[in-house]
Amino acid sequence: MPAAPDFPPAPDAIKPVRALISLSDKAGLEDAARTLAGLGVELVSTGGTKAAIAGFGLPVKDVADLTGFPEMMDGRVKTLHPVVHGGLLGVRNAPAHAAAMTEHNIGAIDIVWIDLYPFEKTVEDGGGFEAAIENIDIGGPAMIRSGSKNHGHVAVAVDAESIGLIVAALKADGSTSLNLRKQLAARAFARTAAYDAAVSGWFAGQLNDAAPARKSIAGSLAQTLRYGENPHQTGAFYRTGEKRPGVAYATQIQGKELGYNNIADADAAYELVAEFEAPACVIVKHANPCGVAVGKDLSEAYARALECDAVSAFGGVIAVNRPLNGEDARAITGIFTEVVIAPGANEEAKAVFAAKKNLRLLITDGLPDPHGAGEVFRSVAGGFLVQSRDRSLIKPEDLKIVTRRQPTPTEIQDMLFAFTVAKHVKSNAIVYAKDGQTAGIGAGQMNRRDSARIAAIRAKEAGEAKGLAHSLAEGSACASEAFFPFADGLLEAVAAGATAVIQPGGSIRDDEVIAAADERGIAMAFTGVRVFRH
Repeated sequence: MPAAPDFPPAPDAIKPVRALISLSDKAGLEDAARTLAGLGVELVSTGGTKAAIAGFGLPVKDVADLTGFPEMMDGRVKTLHPVVHGGLLGVRNAPAHAAAMTEHNIGAIDIVWIDLYPFEKTVEDGGGFEAAIENIDIGGPAMIRSGSKNHGHVAVAVDAESIGLIVAALKADGSTSLNLRKQLAARAFARTAAYDAAVSGWFAGQLNDAAPARKSIAGSLAQTLRYGENPHQTGAFYRTGEKRPGVAYATQIQGKELGYNNIADADAAYELVAEFEAPACVIVKHANPCGVAVGKDLSEAYARALECDAVSAFGGVIAVNRPLNGEDARAITGIFTEVVIAPGANEEAKAVFAAKKNLRLLITDGLPDPHGAGEVFRSVAGGFLVQSRDRSLIKPEDLKIVTRRQPTPTEIQDMLFAFTVAKHVKSNAIVYAKDGQTAGIGAGQMNRRDSARIAAIRAKEAGEAKGLAHSLAEGSACASEAFFPFADGLLEAVAAGATAVIQPGGSIRDDEVIAAADERGIAMAFTGVRVFRH
């Protein structure tokens, strides 16, 4: 690898003489350009940016005037020239570099402000293959990287915040500091890395390559967090750019700052509530739903979801799939709740929530498509796992009834509801449900039998809390998100009161489990699809 040259130390203060500006988004250009010009900085630009600066009545030089070469090849070649990159990369206080710059008439460029061609927006807006290709910036990243490498002498801006920091520094004392230039360089390299990640990810998608040889994940900082999962851990929240409605792009109406666990739980709750067409409510605690229900309206759905496990619901996260009104808000604020996430809320609802200053109210721009394409990630030591989003949708016609007794139409609906919820419960997962309401949920156990027992306990307690002489699981459907490896889990479900069972099937002991169901007169359906969530 190249040896590090013995350059003189970079100066702390650089008084800029020349700035190169090339922007796709020209918001803020006039104010910054006027400030730079007013401080005696020569402005150099190209194309539309040059025309805009000239339109402000400011002096501006074309890059072609520096290079001696016109813009050519439909704009693909204009800044890829030694005069430009020499002006960016030249170490001004290194004698050999200074001599080369003098010999070849290369002037120093002290500020670079470039925001890159809008590749991400072109893709987001549905641009075709050729449009996306033409919006892959080449010269921009090259100049950003050149200036950032030479941050000892060059200040690089890749966004409005960056140029704002430069302008503020120049207004203060007419120069940029080495520390500022280092910060800007770090931000700039992160931007070009994210840009390249977007391009490579899109290209892999065009080729239907689900596992390219190299894969990058890029994000922009949404907020720093008070801490991670625990107070001794740092935490931050990043947006990837995927415009999927949910917590990442939600507007926080009120309440204290979201925490790491709040964000994770709000995401889990909202992804589940989007699965239902009827008015629905999901209550999540520690990444698992503790109550899910549909109703004629949100107030009824919330009341029914709360019945499943009111103890665990305390301090939980609530998601709904309809805009909230005042009645809904009054119902939800009956117990302490950390976060409420919804696609909307009227002014009466907002006023009700405002009385609970610690409750965070998040409003999104819609519901996520539970069957839309996408990827999910998980870190491991030294790497990360990538998989496609679970887009499974089980319909009545997909069910294979494997028992002598056929399920009733009502039982089929209960089975499908329970299986949908189980898809969002940490494995091993068992869900009892009846009439569009969870009766009991067992999550995260090392064996399926224990999950069935825990779900039965929750259902029994819920029945008692409701003043019933029986468990809420009486007459319910039981869903298992993976197959029963033994009959014991199914027998626990029968003991809890379930009359129908839905599971993927596929165990070497399927016959044993089917025989146990037949002996007890219950109906059982296989989905052929496992929805395990580790």
